[in-house]
Amino acid sequence: MHRVYFVPGMFGFGQLAGYDYFKHVRLGLERRFAALNVSAVFEDVPAPPTSSIRYRSRILAATVAKSAESHEGPIHLIGHSTGGLDVRLVLSPSVSLGVPREQLAWRKRVVSAITINTPHYGTPLASYFATVSGTRVLYVLSLLTVVSLTIGEPSLAIFSRLVSGVGGIDSLFGGDMKVFSRVTDSVLRFVDRDGRGEIADFLSKVRIDQGAIIQIMPEAMDLFNAATALDPSVRYGCVVTAAPPPRAMRFAKRIWSPYAAFTAAIYSTLYQFASQESEVYPYARATPREAGLLHIGIDHEVTDSSNDGIVPTLSMLWGELLWAGEADHLDILGHFHDDQKPKAHQDWVTSGSRFSRQRFGAMLDEIVKFALRDGST
Repeated sequence: MHRVYFVPGMFGFGQLAGYDYFKHVRLGLERRFAALNVSAVFEDVPAPPTSSIRYRSRILAATVAKSAESHEGPIHLIGHSTGGLDVRLVLSPSVSLGVPREQLAWRKRVVSAITINTPHYGTPLASYFATVSGTRVLYVLSLLTVVSLTIGEPSLAIFSRLVSGVGGIDSLFGGDMKVFSRVTDSVLRFVDRDGRGEIADFLSKVRIDQGAIIQIMPEAMDLFNAATALDPSVRYGCVVTAAPPPRAMRFAKRIWSPYAAFTAAIYSTLYQFASQESEVYPYARATPREAGLLHIGIDHEVTDSSNDGIVPTLSMLWGELLWAGEADHLDILGHFHDDQKPKAHQDWVTSGSRFSRQRFGAMLDEIVKFALRDGST
């Protein structure tokens, strides 16, 4: 029996207000494992959204130890965004997490570690999120993510409350946290009582503990990479994407609602911060094979400024490149604008990417091939 663990990243979650963050990835992998007659169990790791990588890794270790200790079989770890760093840290032979040794006994069963849009070399957006203004944006971005994914694209009633409370995109980048708290209370009235408490608790964690934000700056990741050794018995693979640079003409075809216009403005700003290049702390240099896959999968030239709206594209390279394509930071998990009917996917922000069910399926195919490469069942 294979065991697959999903590790969320920044402003990500496992289960929240009845919504499964990895829902589309889980369903896609379940179908593919079943088609190959491979038995598997899929579980979420309840990592806090912005806590330190070491703290999140302790939760990862405890979660796997508790659920896998009475079972046998291969283990696969799939980390999205910062979750990929949790995976790397917990598997490092040199790690010191401050947990009992028995909580790490399961590591000898790990076969594959797959990182999706993970900032292995950091992201300049983290430097902005660490500022007073950036902290506010991170909070609103977390609110938007939770609301858009758990209850769908907000109605005009919810959207109007959000915009009137924040005061528009300009005020968003310089508002008062008290304003955001009032907006949160107003928006959460549209969520059922049980889900309201869960979301409020999630947002509280974003406000209270932002240790991971500092740790994913390029300067900090330089030290992380120097100190975090790879486990030679584990196969490391990565999924890499790039979203299109914000262009008015491209967006004009994609913006179909006031909410989409608002999130497009947020995406444009985030993209500009994430596109800043560092001469001192460079990202990975693509090998000829990787360059070929990037060229085939991404519709525009990939440079040091290319990113998914959160993480630079070349910062995502680590281990074997499994799949590359055009998508934003949450498109790749199945949270994209769905042009097909019946509609099965819900977008988080309007990025103008042309991610689709076909591309999502192709990515999942490569993950399964990599995880089951040794042919074990």
